[in-house]
Amino acid sequence: MQAKAVGLYAGHPLSDPRAFEDVTIDVAQPTGRDVLVAVQAVSVNPIDTKQRQVQVATKTPRILGFDAVGKVLAVGDQVTSVMTDDVVYYAGAVDRPGSNAEYQLVDERLVALTPKKWSTTAAAGLPLTGITAWEALFEKLPWRAAKNANVGRSVLIINGAGGVGSVAIQLAKWAGLTVITTAGQPQTKAWVTSLGADVVLDYHDDLAQQLKARGIETVDSAIIFHSTDLYLPIVAPLMRPLSTIVAVVTNTKPLPMALLKPKSLNFAWEFMFTKPNYQLPELATQGMMLAKMAHLADTGVLQPTTKKVLTGINAETLKTAHKIVETGQMLGKLVLTAPFNA
Repeated sequence: MQAKAVGLYAGHPLSDPRAFEDVTIDVAQPTGRDVLVAVQAVSVNPIDTKQRQVQVATKTPRILGFDAVGKVLAVGDQVTSVMTDDVVYYAGAVDRPGSNAEYQLVDERLVALTPKKWSTTAAAGLPLTGITAWEALFEKLPWRAAKNANVGRSVLIINGAGGVGSVAIQLAKWAGLTVITTAGQPQTKAWVTSLGADVVLDYHDDLAQQLKARGIETVDSAIIFHSTDLYLPIVAPLMRPLSTIVAVVTNTKPLPMALLKPKSLNFAWEFMFTKPNYQLPELATQGMMLAKMAHLADTGVLQPTTKKVLTGINAETLKTAHKIVETGQMLGKLVLTAPFNA
């Protein structure tokens, strides 16, 4: 079958008319553990912009897009977790055609039923950021993924107002952690406070001094969601000995790892596409995380982080979305809704 889609043939800047093009692609029927989804809404993440920027020239269009909500049209012969007509959400995989298309094939282990009480646009903003936050908090850090299971422990979240930080704050609060985060503008400070942050630090000023003024000498864990190069040297001195720092943003120069040795600090990278990229046995945990977060959404523990919605998924709206995300100043998430190429 054929599908309308938005693709690119090379990594052009957004000022170039060829940055995105409306195209038609072939989509196969699902086999094995794949499901065929009719995409209803997608979200744009920083990884979308980075993948576009580094795309090498190709004769067939690359279809980006990771976050998606859609209806299951057909399932492969080994699928057991979803059925046709189910509405699912997922973050997909880097090495397969993405969600910026009417129809998409995705592994059933990466999907879950959408939150029943959330809108399509709210649900589309959660998968990638939610999985990243969950893996950072409950796989890379030693915290338990259960209500109030980590009372008395703390986490410092750098850039709490961004897409991942907005979910991480909420999950950390649910898990009983004391949440310390950074923000710089009145609206971002108000946003992270509304999400449950206990302490909000102004990133324009010295973080150590601000913590000390609040009677906090060290933190039990930290997650860096912005500029690892800049923040690792700032965060390391704030850590309790034997604790762990998690980073998500790729460094641009060698990191000063020697700063971690005196306190025997652990350092971990979080990249949510590792499991699908390497087809690890843990792949199915991502669908399980989404199912758990759907329950947390329906019970009011999680609130949506979608803050901006564009109507229509086409070359022009995707250019606009990428331009907004590339500013690095996006509050929460940006979502686009069907129709395609209209």
